[in-house]
Amino acid sequence: MELFRQFESIANDYEGVECWSARELSKLLGYTQWRNFENIVEKAKAACMNAGQDVSYHFADVSKMVSLGSGSERELYDLMLTRYACYLIAQNGDARKPQVAFAQSYFAVQTRRAELIQKRILEYERVQARNKLAETEKRMSGILYERGVDSRGFSIIRSKGDKALFKLDTALLKRKLGAPANRPLADFLPTVSIKAKDLAAEMTSVNVQQKELYGQKDICDEHVDNNTAVRKMLLRRGIVPESLPAGEDVRKVEKRLKSDEKKIKSDKNDTITKN
Repeated sequence: MELFRQFESIANDYEGVECWSARELSKLLGYTQWRNFENIVEKAKAACMNAGQDVSYHFADVSKMVSLGSGSERELYDLMLTRYACYLIAQNGDARKPQVAFAQSYFAVQTRRAELIQKRILEYERVQARNKLAETEKRMSGILYERGVDSRGFSIIRSKGDKALFKLDTALLKRKLGAPANRPLADFLPTVSIKAKDLAAEMTSVNVQQKELYGQKDICDEHVDNNTAVRKMLLRRGIVPESLPAGEDVRKVEKRLKSDEKKIKSDKNDTITKN
């Protein structure tokens, strides 16, 4: 890890962005000739462009004045590289050089770690959205009960809302998603669909009270209208809710996140104990 201790130590701020000097990086990766390293840089730029990224952002042309032995100075061409640019350079470097081989391995691990973190964030967001929907529907159920709607009536209203949102009844949508018949539909919906259901339910709770609605029919009509409005909004943004892929069973996701959290805490405590 000495190589990357050095790598992190030569990072600098360039116009508010963490960057590395190409000249310094070339030496760190074992390139004694700048012209050889320039060839790697050009390959990395091509990879950056092919990935649809802004080459000028990740590979910023700069120049600096360097002192010569005679006491005079001359301008030296350099590049300011983002971390992503450094990763591309490592991937396109000569793997026979031990420094480059180590860099490739290091960045591969870092990339995988970033992917896992992003996945965990998205899973956490989905679990939170599902819990929020459960709270919203519980609150809506209480409001509707005070206005003459029992638990069976609430189930009917919710089911008709689902049909307005997804253009499929709840049972058919469950079969399409591969969800068990005895489990809530929302446990297998993607995050955006969970949030769509939550928004429609929140709108119904507010409007039922503001409009002083009573009875199953009027409240059901309101809930259908709200789900229809949310569906139209999604369609305008190019999202067809019934065509989205199913999400993993949210109970399994939540269980995995809790297990991971316990493991992280345990590892942290072990580290503290050892130190």
